[in-house]
Amino acid sequence: METTDPRWNDESRTPSSGNVFADLGFDTAEAQVMLMRVKVLAETSQRLKETGWTQAVAAKELGLTQPRVSRLMKGKVEDFSLDMLMTLAGKLGLKPQVSFAG
Repeated sequence: METTDPRWNDESRTPSSGNVFADLGFDTAEAQVMLMRVKVLAETSQRLKETGWTQAVAAKELGLTQPRVSRLMKGKVEDFSLDMLMTLAGKLGLKPQVSFAG
């Protein structure tokens, strides 16, 4: 079904800044923190999957509740501070690093 609505036929592209949160209009500092949280959550979740632990075992090993492990595995980044994600990454043997660029 072909539509004549110009919104559906617009093929213009806006280049990304490399940070989806900045592209969505978040303050620069907040966008950087949000991006770091997402990256640490993704790596932590991936490592957790690699352990093969059940959520109950993961909860015990990480000092979390099982529902919290579930939210981590589902990528619910809004439920975790950067500090908590860095701590969990460390408990899973990851060595997250923070770097600064000018």
